[in-house]
Amino acid sequence: MPRIAGTGEQPNMAEIAHKLAKMQGEMLKGSEWVGDDFARRARAIHDGDEPPATIHGQATLGDAKALNDDGIKVAPLPFPVVPPEKQN
Repeated sequence: MPRIAGTGEQPNMAEIAHKLAKMQGEMLKGSEWVGDDFARRARAIHDGDEPPATIHGQATLGDAKALNDDGIKVAPLPFPVVPPEKQN
């Protein structure tokens, strides 16, 4: 098990995961869920065809690679996101 640098202590992985999930939730508060339209919307925003916006959604690995290859920076989220229409 890895140790926390300089302390000799083992990290509490559940605590770290909880903090990361909380950070992701806070980050997504100002982001619009666009579902499967993510790649198209990201490209349209980058090209200036849509106004700037913070978005999140779903993309295939191929779509994400194509966006990155074209200089449109995208990254996977560490935790799955439940679409708004499926939240209870």
